[in-house]
Amino acid sequence: MRNPNLRNMILAALFAALTAVVAQYRFFLPGVPNVPVTLQVLVVFLAGGLLGPAWGAAAMGLYVLLGAIGLPVFAGGKAGFQVVLGPTGGYLISYPLAAAVIGLLAPAYGAPRLWRTGLAMAAGLGVIYLGGGGWAVLVGGNALGAVVSGWVLPFVPMDLAKLALAAPLATAVNRALVAQGYWQVRRRAA
Repeated sequence: MRNPNLRNMILAALFAALTAVVAQYRFFLPGVPNVPVTLQVLVVFLAGGLLGPAWGAAAMGLYVLLGAIGLPVFAGGKAGFQVVLGPTGGYLISYPLAAAVIGLLAPAYGAPRLWRTGLAMAAGLGVIYLGGGGWAVLVGGNALGAVVSGWVLPFVPMDLAKLALAAPLATAVNRALVAQGYWQVRRRAA
């Protein structure tokens, strides 16, 4: 595709759609009924790591916008501003910023490094935890200790497993794109 902006818009829309799909497959940890486990964070990692800061944030922003206006794309088919503004909405709101942070810290241009991509995704995960946990404290009226112990810590092992999958995948895809000359074309067009 000769138009890199059109290509990036299509990729951002695809990542938003992928986030909506994986959000429908959820489960709850025993004793943690407020926050479901989904693969959304995995897609946030990949959006930031593959699309870069602007388009990764655009993809996640589109996902949040689609759910906010009423499409049933959030976990379990939920939708609406009440979900975004509810106690778990901080996680959703943090997705665009997390993707941007990942894209900034692990740019796909040049020679991508696994360690750098992994650290960037860890930073993005920190943004998600701060956004989700902070929102639960401020808006949900939950105590900080309860949020950390019930809304953040139980998810760390699974989110680190998602990171362990996403970092090598994003690094390998970016290396292949660099080898094919994709990023040089993108740099000239941007």
